[in-house]
Amino acid sequence: MSLRIGILGAARIAPAALVKPASSSSEVDVVAVAARSLDRAQAFAAKHGIARAYAGYEELLADPDIDAVYNPLPNGLHGRWTRAALEAGKHVLCEKPFTANAEEAREIAALASASDRVVMEAFHYRYHPLALRVEEIVASGELGTLQRVETAVCFPLPKFSDIRYDYGLAGGATMDAGCYAVHMARVFGGETPTVVSATARLRSPQVDRAMTAELTYPSGHTGRIKCSMWSSSVLKISASVTGSRGSVRVFNPLMPQAYHRFTAEINGVKRTEKFPRRATYEYQLDAFAAAVREGAPVKTSPEDAVENMTVIDEIYRAAGLPVRQPS
Repeated sequence: MSLRIGILGAARIAPAALVKPASSSSEVDVVAVAARSLDRAQAFAAKHGIARAYAGYEELLADPDIDAVYNPLPNGLHGRWTRAALEAGKHVLCEKPFTANAEEAREIAALASASDRVVMEAFHYRYHPLALRVEEIVASGELGTLQRVETAVCFPLPKFSDIRYDYGLAGGATMDAGCYAVHMARVFGGETPTVVSATARLRSPQVDRAMTAELTYPSGHTGRIKCSMWSSSVLKISASVTGSRGSVRVFNPLMPQAYHRFTAEINGVKRTEKFPRRATYEYQLDAFAAAVREGAPVKTSPEDAVENMTVIDEIYRAAGLPVRQPS
C-alpha cells in the first residue's frame, strides 16, 4: 500500500513540493487537502486531482486513512500543526523553517523523539546528489584544512504584503531565505558555527528584508551567510567552500534541476561536475517515504532543525532584532 499524505493548507509551494513529485511516485499518494475554507480546499483539490477536501486542519488530522501530512503553513504555524499532527499519530514532512525559534524546535523534537513517527524538515536540496557530493568532498579532506564557507540565498520579493514579511507569522528574510543559507553553511562547513556578527536591512522595525552574518566554526574556519528578499543582490543562490588545497563553488545548489554549475579546483587542477536534472523535491519525497516505510535515516531530522534554528536565533540577536515567536 502506498503512503497516503494529506496537505495542511492550500499553499502555493504544495504543487511543486509534493503534488507533482507524488504523481510520478509509486510509493506515495496525495489523498486530501485542508484549508481555512471548504471552498478553497475544494478548488485546490479539483485543480490537482486530490480526492478529499476538508474545511479545517483538524478534520484532516482526524482522518484515519491518512498516514502522513505535509505542513506548508506560514512559519509561525509550523510548530503548532506539526505538534497536532504528531498527537494525531501522523508522520510529518514540515516545510522550512521547522519552527518559529529554537525553543519551539526543541519542544517539537522532544515530541517526535517520544513518538514512533517520522518528522522531516523539508530542506529538499539536502537529498539531491549535488549536495551530497559537496558534503563528500569536504568530508574526504580533499580540500585540505577548511578556511572559509560562504553561502547566499537572495531573491526578489517586492510584494511587501506577502506573509513572509509579517512578523506576526514569524516572517523575515533570515527565516525564509536565510534558513537555507544557514543550513548550507552547516552542511558544507562540516559542523554548526556560531555567529560573530550580523547586519540587517529592514522592511519594518522587526522584520529583515536582508541579512548578512559572519560565522566561526569550532574547527577554526570562518564563514558568511547572505540572504535577502529585497536588496541590491536581486538574485544570488550560491555556495563556496575554500580549504588550504582548493575550493568547491556551486551556483544554484538549491534547485539544480533548473540550472547549476559545480566547479572544484584542487591543487591547481580545475574540474566541473554535472548532476541529474531530476527535481530535488522528488529525491526528498523518496527519502520521506523510505523513512516511513523502511525506517531509513533522515538527514533533516528534528535534531538537525534545532541546530539550524539555534543559529537563526543567534543571527537575529546579533543584528539587534527579536527572535521570531509562534503565531
